[in-house]
Amino acid sequence: MNKNDLKPAVVFQQFAKINEIPRPSKHEEKMIDYLKNWGESHGLDTKVDETGNVIIRKPATKGMDNRKTVILQSHMDMVCDKLVDVDFDFEKDAIRTYIDGEWLTADGTTLGADDGIGCAIELAILESHDIEHGPIECVFTRDEETGLSGAEGMKAGFMTGDYLINLDSEDEGEIFVSCAGGRNTSAKFTFTREEAPQGSFFLKGSLKGLVGGHSGDDINKKRANAIKILARFIFQTMKRYDGVSLAQFHSGKLHNAIPRDGYFIIAVPNDLKENVRADWNVFAAEVEDEFHVTDTQMQFAMESAEAEKVIEPKVAKNFIWAVQAVDNGIYAICQDEALGGMVETSSNIASIHSSDTTIDILSSQRSNVMSNLDNMCATIQAAFELAGAEATSSDGYPAWKMKANSKLTEIVVESYKKLFGKAPVVRGIHAGLECGLFSERYPNLDMVSFGPTLRFVHTPDERLYIPTVQMVWDHLLDVLKNIPQK
Repeated sequence: MNKNDLKPAVVFQQFAKINEIPRPSKHEEKMIDYLKNWGESHGLDTKVDETGNVIIRKPATKGMDNRKTVILQSHMDMVCDKLVDVDFDFEKDAIRTYIDGEWLTADGTTLGADDGIGCAIELAILESHDIEHGPIECVFTRDEETGLSGAEGMKAGFMTGDYLINLDSEDEGEIFVSCAGGRNTSAKFTFTREEAPQGSFFLKGSLKGLVGGHSGDDINKKRANAIKILARFIFQTMKRYDGVSLAQFHSGKLHNAIPRDGYFIIAVPNDLKENVRADWNVFAAEVEDEFHVTDTQMQFAMESAEAEKVIEPKVAKNFIWAVQAVDNGIYAICQDEALGGMVETSSNIASIHSSDTTIDILSSQRSNVMSNLDNMCATIQAAFELAGAEATSSDGYPAWKMKANSKLTEIVVESYKKLFGKAPVVRGIHAGLECGLFSERYPNLDMVSFGPTLRFVHTPDERLYIPTVQMVWDHLLDVLKNIPQK
């Protein structure tokens, strides 16, 4: 298969154009300009709100004017992550894609199908002349990945439709009808650096090759978290030997991703350096065995490092003890049987970086139950505050509750059955969708979310399952054809 054979061609052509446009979260100006110019050049009603969200309206096709208006919605920004040895500038360079069997992926970077493929589907529908549909509003929000600030900044009245189809889901055959709310909790340790104990030897321990993934949708897959693993070794080493100091700790990049790599630098008594190296090798083997199903490409390394000043001992110990102790992963499972055992509440330590005077920690909490989201954030704050850090939680975004007797869900499910001869899975998702914010400003809006199959989103392994794009395209066009009258 080559790129010219990708189906539907109209969608993949749009996706290729989108991937030529740099669009990191909070830096979507080029994408906003592209969408605005594209809509206006096609003679369509196009508006950009003060936040930077874009809406392009297309009138109904002949004989469909009396149908209810459908909003198609996706986000224009993308998570920007790359392999450590790849030279790439996300603010200038085009994403380099290639076909791997039945998957479309990128060369050492995130693919941008989350949610570029949703944007491409919308543009393909807007450009079409042979699709039967009622009035359509295509909405492209900005900055979804780093706080949903585009949806947060959208004022009531920007959208006017009756139904909303969010195209930001990652499992074809699954129709999402609710999502988790989320908040970030940050912590900061402040310290003064000092000389390492006399006779210290410096070692750098590093870890890479973890699968990582989305800190919401992948949190139930029991994948390794690089931060927890690195801190665990330092904890064990400090418990086992006296005179161990911490100089640096670095792991994680994004608030919504499970950290895939990282490193630390410690100082140990010179006569214990070989013991620590041996302990590292044993530790690596044990961790590899623990994650032998989910993370098969772990790479542990330890080497000597240059001497430097270290973090004052009390702060270093408190920091490592707190990271060892703090909750990470699944905290609770949904009790609502309709949601099929979905994760209800979770937490992910996303990034930790030390500087000359601080250690900065970022974690993310999610829950479908807002009171338990508050509780999870309080649990993380308490752990770090007890250790002497300053800790705060963001305002976050709300959960999207399942709508009883949803007409849109009924239409989408029946359409899927008719096209594919089987029922789709209707469920919630343990990740943040902009539908949560839309439900606050548009309480009567009937919403669902679906999309083609993506894997390893928010990582350089991100890939799009090509056959599912045609399935979603066919499904969406049939849904548009069957939207009821006003």
